[in-house]
Amino acid sequence: MPMRSGFARSPWPREDGPGGDGPASPCHSGGWTPPGPCGRLGAALLRHGRVVVAAWLLLAVASTALLPGLTQRLGPPPLEVPGSRSAAAARLISEGFPRFGSEQMILAFDSATLSAAEPAYRQALAETVGSLAGLPGVGGMLPLPEGEDQDPHHAYVLFGVTGDEAARRRRLPVQAAAARRAVDEASGGRVTVTIVGASAVFAELVRGDLDDLQRMKVVTLPLVVLLLVLGLGAVGSAVVPLLVAGAAILVTAGALSLLATIAQVDSTQLTVALTVCLGIGLDYALLILLRYRQARRDEFLPPPAAAVRATGTAGATVSWCAAAIVLTACALFTVPVPGIRNIALAVIVAALVTAAAALSLTPVLARLLDPWLEWRPFPRWRRRRRTAGRPAWSRLAGHLMDHPVRYALAVTALLLAAVLPVLGLRLGLHYDRPSLAGTATGHGLVQMEADRTAGITGLVLPHPEGSGPVNVGGLMDALESDPRVGSVAVLDNGRDLTVVLVTERNPPDSAASAALLRHIYEVAPRLLPADRQVFAAGPTALLADLGEQMLAGLGLAIALVLLFSFLLLLITFRSLLIAVKAVCMNMLSVTATFGLLALCFQHASPTRDVNLLVPLLTFTVVFGLSLDYEVFLVHRVAEHYRRTGDNTAAVLHGLRHTARPITLAAVVMTVAFASLLITHRSDLQQTGFAVAVAVAVDATLIRMILVPALMRLLGHRNWWLPRPLARLLPAFGPADRPAASSAGS
Repeated sequence: MPMRSGFARSPWPREDGPGGDGPASPCHSGGWTPPGPCGRLGAALLRHGRVVVAAWLLLAVASTALLPGLTQRLGPPPLEVPGSRSAAAARLISEGFPRFGSEQMILAFDSATLSAAEPAYRQALAETVGSLAGLPGVGGMLPLPEGEDQDPHHAYVLFGVTGDEAARRRRLPVQAAAARRAVDEASGGRVTVTIVGASAVFAELVRGDLDDLQRMKVVTLPLVVLLLVLGLGAVGSAVVPLLVAGAAILVTAGALSLLATIAQVDSTQLTVALTVCLGIGLDYALLILLRYRQARRDEFLPPPAAAVRATGTAGATVSWCAAAIVLTACALFTVPVPGIRNIALAVIVAALVTAAAALSLTPVLARLLDPWLEWRPFPRWRRRRRTAGRPAWSRLAGHLMDHPVRYALAVTALLLAAVLPVLGLRLGLHYDRPSLAGTATGHGLVQMEADRTAGITGLVLPHPEGSGPVNVGGLMDALESDPRVGSVAVLDNGRDLTVVLVTERNPPDSAASAALLRHIYEVAPRLLPADRQVFAAGPTALLADLGEQMLAGLGLAIALVLLFSFLLLLITFRSLLIAVKAVCMNMLSVTATFGLLALCFQHASPTRDVNLLVPLLTFTVVFGLSLDYEVFLVHRVAEHYRRTGDNTAAVLHGLRHTARPITLAAVVMTVAFASLLITHRSDLQQTGFAVAVAVAVDATLIRMILVPALMRLLGHRNWWLPRPLARLLPAFGPADRPAASSAGS
């Protein structure tokens, strides 16, 4: 038998006849219409509530059936940068030296008992090379000369791989298995071999990412359930946001599974998309559910009317916040790096699916599960609800209104202090060595770096057909005298291409190798014949181009995020100062977050840099998420101000009525993104830390203290909008905002 709802009895009459098992819906009462498009949408969905639930259930089941295909097709993030010098070099090598393909990797041999000069070792090496030579996608082989610091038990062979990036990734496991099998059979297990290269290093990410997703699920889900039960006060209420977020996660994964059938989907896309789904899915569902419960308890509305009210108010906030995430994610498409654009697409899919789930499923579930929302109440929460007087946070809100300057200055000083470490922020791209520890590729990487044969860079010199090899004598002399260079070799195809192979003593992701590459680009024009172009291929060149393109796109992406955020808030509230203030507050919050990120990850370990991906992803995601709380808070302030015209009372009203929902939503969001800290990848750890800290700072110091204090100080000027803008802006946005005061009126 259903549990009785803990809400106060509604004064609405009950319906008679078929289907009249609950309070009459005010959607059909005379003279009452649902508020705004979202309210009308909620009313329409409620009329077909079971169909909505069945549709999402069907989508979730279909998505679950697609998941095995996604895990099989999942790949590492794409590495190539179209239009870059490293991409041009790879294309020239594949055309001029087809046997060396479009990427060059290294077979790293090792033995605990045999030296590389012994016949058994040489035989094992030859057998391995022969077994690989017959495999699809494997090109020519080139033994590398022994380096000065090389261990006598080690040997290296350069080999080319053909095909596009996706094909090379698919073939890599087969090639690695064939090499290990051949060397083991030929040497009786005394010699081992590992494939090392950019693709091999990043391929290890996929296996680790899938394990991380399982671990995140095991650790995060119990924490989220506990927080929801504590925050909502009952197990029954916690079920609604969990179902909404679960449906969003499954359907988003299903959408990515379908995308994987026509395009490459990488593990970073999946991890980011599912984390965003979890965070904003719980966040959006909470905002709507809490508004529903307030309408039931405080306004004595029946379930259908409460669901429509929640969809028309909190649902409108959710719609605009999802639009903010989509717009800010679109800014990432200005970065000419496929991996970044893939992440942007994943965030957009996650935001759209989650918003659809929150807007359609939350009000329907709240209506259908209304009798069970108070099931298994949390005893302390229920006792506090019955006995407490004016809550402590309500008294603090009143104190804030009495002393806004003091609070604003204190919070600003605290955030500016957090900003200071950002002055020493170092950005870079590195192999994630901790995540590679214990893997075969990680072992080979460490071996090569210890031998000071850390990487191979190919300097590609095209020349007119028939003109003979390029004269590289001066360049080779300069390289051989450079302490960062191990050995130098020259190849020419006899037609139109000369390649200088440079063995680097330092790792490809080190500052020394990056400086060497810049030095080569600087001196090559002086040491080569006139009008000779130089392109570089290899891991060092690839990482340099990735970093260069990401930095080049960072400024434009940030500018677009700021512009989109400003315009969205300007249209939403028709207030110039609220839009400007919100953008400035977000900038302060994000900058303080980067300062704390530098303090915790960089200053704690001076050799580590902050991954270049982190500012791009954090800035766009955090701006989209922070607008959620800004719109939710300011919307409630605007509702009261429109009714009373009293700015101080309106700010106090908005603060009192949004403090708990914003705090609960922010805590859940913080836990969702903090779950990335348990992954094995430092870039995801840094992103999880940054987003979690930014959300926590934004929801507490910014939205609960600084924004209300500034709104209290600005008074009626909060709603000021110059008359020309008032005529230009469309009249839409969340319902019940105040009419903007125009300049000169």
